[in-house]
Amino acid sequence: MNKIIIHWTAGTTQPNSIDYQHYHYLVNGDGVKIKGKYKPEDNENCKDGIYAAHTGGGNTGAIGVALCGMLGYKSKNSVGKYPIKQVQCEAAFKLIAELCKQYHIAISPETVMTHYEFGKKNPKTTSAGKIDITWLPYSENDIKKVTKSNVITLDSYSVFIRNKVLWYFQRL
Repeated sequence: MNKIIIHWTAGTTQPNSIDYQHYHYLVNGDGVKIKGKYKPEDNENCKDGIYAAHTGGGNTGAIGVALCGMLGYKSKNSVGKYPIKQVQCEAAFKLIAELCKQYHIAISPETVMTHYEFGKKNPKTTSAGKIDITWLPYSENDIKKVTKSNVITLDSYSVFIRNKVLWYFQRL
């Protein structure tokens, strides 16, 4: 395994049957980590059709981690009835750090990324235009402090996530 791609399910705060098939790990609204149907190793070779199909054009070698929620998301000002929560984000960031350690994955923009970032870097895939994750339930001041930037952009969320994952990784 050589990368981790982070998602939100665009559903409720609990996984559904489709979520279990598409992600290796899910984190529900209470911050509980749940294993999906497939092991990360099933994505070493996706040609056999037995793998977690979480990222169009980017499943091979990739571990899919999803936060349950964001059904009805339109923008940071209209996040719907099931916004992701800080407790589940923290649980997900810790899980991702543990997976980085277990699979010897360095924490960088090329190896730990959001689905949004993957789509942006790979515009000819079906992941192009994906919006997960382009909002987090933290204050803008928290994001500015962790990213060391005075301006929050869509990419700021990815930088924030990687910095949080690195923080957990250093404590393992």
